[in-house]
Amino acid sequence: MTIAPEQTAWFAETFSLLADNVEQAILGKRHVVELVLATAISDGHVLLEDFPGTGKTALARSIAQTVKGTSTRIQFTPDLLPGDVTGITVYDQKKGEFEFHAGPIFANIVLADEINRASPKTQSALLEVMEESNVTTDGVTRPVGDPFLVIATQNPIEQGGTYRLPEAQLDRFMIKTSIGYPDEAATLRILQGVANPKRELSSIVTTDTIVTMSDMARGVYVNPLVSDYIMRIVDATRRATEVRLGVSVRGALALSRIVMTWAAAHGRTFVTPDDVRELAVPALAHRLVLEPEAEFDGVTAIAVINQILLDVAPPRENGAA
Repeated sequence: MTIAPEQTAWFAETFSLLADNVEQAILGKRHVVELVLATAISDGHVLLEDFPGTGKTALARSIAQTVKGTSTRIQFTPDLLPGDVTGITVYDQKKGEFEFHAGPIFANIVLADEINRASPKTQSALLEVMEESNVTTDGVTRPVGDPFLVIATQNPIEQGGTYRLPEAQLDRFMIKTSIGYPDEAATLRILQGVANPKRELSSIVTTDTIVTMSDMARGVYVNPLVSDYIMRIVDATRRATEVRLGVSVRGALALSRIVMTWAAAHGRTFVTPDDVRELAVPALAHRLVLEPEAEFDGVTAIAVINQILLDVAPPRENGAA
């Protein structure tokens, strides 16, 4: 069902209220806050890669508090086991039967802190749950919650004792972004106590509202010319000489999904080519695997996507029906 203009107005207003609430703890990072919120509404997951002390954990916690649902935090360490994440089945001697003890992954919003510090075996425990929102143990499949959002963080400068996330897992993150240091004005306000990352925020909406917004966003109109534009961008990543592995079909679907939410969040019933251009880097760059020679020459995935956006011409129409 196509989203109506009055529904779009409500969507944009609610989205703005959510971002305003999170900004009480994270000053001067409106765009990043909106990106993460849009990903949550789009049924996606977020990978935050940034330096220590930039507010990665605070952002995840603030969003969990803004949405009135269950939230958990998993500190990933080298000795963390898959069962510590998903849960385990234990034998109850009194009852004479096996019982499943749910792990911290069973929540609406899960903060996976320093995800690259866990072993590949533990990292792989997230693959099914991030894709299907289910956990299968001992042949029994259990849903984890609706909505379900994983916000994973990793530190790009401390690589000792870490395990690089495999491409199959990176592909399951809808976006990869960073917060960065605040500007001078925001830093001054933080020092003056205007923003407190540890403060408890009031809940703005319930999880049911997020589910409703997710359903509404699917009704945003995507012009076939805009879909063709996304397809041409994705195809260009596969033909780029610096790229060994281009964007997957999952990546193309992720970009298509989040631009629909982005359009509704900004009060429109249709997706524009500018929406695609604005979200192409966070939605696609982390999915590229570069050639070793290109990496040695200093080429980055972000630079490849930006060059593709310059080379691939957008449609002339604005995307309206």
